[in-house]
Amino acid sequence: MIRFILNLLWLILGGGIVLALGYFVAAVICFVLIITIPFGVASLRLASYSLWPFGRTLVAKPGAGVPSGLANVLWVLLAGWWLALSHLLAGIALCVTIIGIPFGIANFKLVPAAFWPLGREVVEAP
Repeated sequence: MIRFILNLLWLILGGGIVLALGYFVAAVICFVLIITIPFGVASLRLASYSLWPFGRTLVAKPGAGVPSGLANVLWVLLAGWWLALSHLLAGIALCVTIIGIPFGIANFKLVPAAFWPLGREVVEAP
């Protein structure tokens, strides 16, 4: 029940809808460019994760190999570093207040997802 309430507050106050829309727009652009479709799929995964982060976590896919690692290097150079930096700065800013600490932690959870998204999947936390 706590996770549900935190996710609801995240949607309303924490910027979850704005983050998800941003990742969704990035996914649409990646799908239009055809060659970047794997990045679009990763961006949709991030949109889903950023929309409802509490109670879920990111784990490595067992079948991901060298191609996803190489694609992640390209992702980091093009988009990952500034997305991760924005989540890091937002997390620090949110942790300044007591009420914002859970939302800051959620932003910190999104840093590795934004930095290195390919070859990972979102699963329910234990």
